[in-house]
Amino acid sequence: MDDLLTVREIAEKVAENGGRVYLVGGCVRDEILGKENKDIDIEIHGISVNDVENILDTVGKRLEYGKSFGVYGLSGCTLDISLPRKNDGIDPFLGTESAARRRDFTINALMKDALTGEVSDYFGGLDDLKNGIIRHVDDETFPEDSLRVFRAAQFASRLGFSIAPETEKICRSIDVSSLPAERVMTEIEKALLKSEKPSVFFELLRGMDQLDVWFPEVKALIGVPQNQEYHKEGDAWTHTMMVMDEAAKRRSKAVYPLGFMMSALCHDLGKAVCTTEDQNGVVHSYLHETEGLPVVREFLRRLTSESRLKKYVMNMVEYHMEPNAMAHARSKLKKTNKLFDSSVEPFDLIQLSICDGLGKIPSYNDTEEFLIERYNRFTDIMSRPYVMGSDLIDNGLVPDERFSDILAYAHKLRLAGIEKEDALKQTLAFARKIKK
Repeated sequence: MDDLLTVREIAEKVAENGGRVYLVGGCVRDEILGKENKDIDIEIHGISVNDVENILDTVGKRLEYGKSFGVYGLSGCTLDISLPRKNDGIDPFLGTESAARRRDFTINALMKDALTGEVSDYFGGLDDLKNGIIRHVDDETFPEDSLRVFRAAQFASRLGFSIAPETEKICRSIDVSSLPAERVMTEIEKALLKSEKPSVFFELLRGMDQLDVWFPEVKALIGVPQNQEYHKEGDAWTHTMMVMDEAAKRRSKAVYPLGFMMSALCHDLGKAVCTTEDQNGVVHSYLHETEGLPVVREFLRRLTSESRLKKYVMNMVEYHMEPNAMAHARSKLKKTNKLFDSSVEPFDLIQLSICDGLGKIPSYNDTEEFLIERYNRFTDIMSRPYVMGSDLIDNGLVPDERFSDILAYAHKLRLAGIEKEDALKQTLAFARKIKK
């Protein structure tokens, strides 16, 4: 089902009943900006709820996402269909200006007539789009949803806009502590995955003094010193922001882009608890990649219940120092293979480590060629036939309490690049030895 053709069909039937259909929100904004947006939202004005439902039933299978909220969909269609709302419920006859007033920002309050293409702009959204400004629509309605604090920072980050001073002032005064974590995480995802510079999102929240509730572990990096020999860019916060922006340049290559970006954000959270200064005034952050794991765990627990994301980020943070260290030491193949085998996504780990080197002053990028060459050799080795439990059983071994040790030995041989035939002989010899 073509969404735009469906919109036209709905709009024509609504018009026959004396109402109007408007494209609203992001699809209007992005069309004016020349950006692609596949999410189409429409708002139906001027006809009753029953008439709306009857019309939708003639177009397709109607879906209801909350009848009391006036939000509908159609089976096989990604279209979001809504009715105007006010504080006490649905009001199809509220009027377009009053409906637009309830939206968050002027650039999102634009409405486009689905039949004529005429754009209604009651609050200066077109000018704000032209001038790159995120400005709230209404002083009274804006604070009704505290998520708008994060949406302001997210839109500014994604679009490269600035936040109007009066909007920033209101955002500073809003209590965000009662927000559901999943709503906050949605805004974080958009900032991390759609912004050219995700650092802008966090810098804006810092400027609005809105890091304490949801990002205390990130805020703790502010002012944490770093070794000036390797980090002339400033404190650990500055380094983290730079690494995130470098990661944004590579996220499209990552196996797990969201996890990759979250790892860039979290990779040095341990510096807030591990950084010390020796008697010569030299700053050290020894073991921050492991000592900081409880900090990372708590940060993730607050934001998400997604087990894959948490496992990925914890693993990436733990090992993020290793690839560059091994590249500089020109470590042996067996050692790099062992590292990649311990990683949830070795390619992403390499990319994170490279971003860690680029997101600093002086930057360095002399490890990528070595690491990618070693990664290619690792994937080649792991694609070859290898000793499995069934091979051991076929050769007379009976699974017992030592079987896992024997399999672990076989796996070590695999990582060393030993061909299966030789590895099987060595593994059987090892099995005979430990069973004596």
